Amino acid sequence: MTPAASPRSRSAAAGHLSIGQVLARLTPEFPNLTSSKLRFLEVQGIVTPMRTESGYRKFSPADVNRLRVALTLQRDHYLPLARIREYLDENGNGAAPTVPTSLVPAARRYKREELLKTAGAAAPLLNDAVSAGLIAAAETYDEHTLALLRALVALEAHGIQPRHVRGLRQAAEREVALVESALAPLLRRTDAASRGRAGELAPELVRRLDEVRAGFVQVALERLLP
Repeated sequence: MTPAASPRSRSAAAGHLSIGQVLARLTPEFPNLTSSKLRFLEVQGIVTPMRTESGYRKFSPADVNRLRVALTLQRDHYLPLARIREYLDENGNGAAPTVPTSLVPAARRYKREELLKTAGAAAPLLNDAVSAGLIAAAETYDEHTLALLRALVALEAHGIQPRHVRGLRQAAEREVALVESALAPLLRRTDAASRGRAGELAPELVRRLDEVRAGFVQVALERLLP
């Protein structure tokens, strides 16, 4: 028989929710949420539910709100849990944090002429980038495309054309395939904790690959400019 909680424990847990109650409250917004995912978020420091004397988790209203914010940022904005936890720790304070506009700036879209003007690019350069497969032709373009076009403008000043850097995109695609292969054991699982862990590891693997590539480039530059 499960021992009865003390009056103090019952008082502390008043207004708190069990895992099942949290799932019932949040799954209409986040259908893929599971008890395993909730426990994973606890391990990652997103929430720290209290425990009854019997060891059951009890989530406060502030915990539920932190979960809602964290899950929204993960789902809609692909932010890593470390950054989400940092935001919540700085701004939560047991109150009711909302999705931070400073953390998730409004997505800006650029029409073709706006893109060219903002990037300082000539139309032929954009056309060449599209022909080389670096940029996909579209009605509007996002911030990533703007950053890429600005980089192409800078390279063009030194005689480097879009066709010259086509191999970089192919290399990037190979790197993504390498990351996908490394994460395959996690990606094959259907539980939320494994998928969440894959989402955390992917950026770290990309950073490590960047470090390796930067090291190779540095060695090559030292040979070029001894």
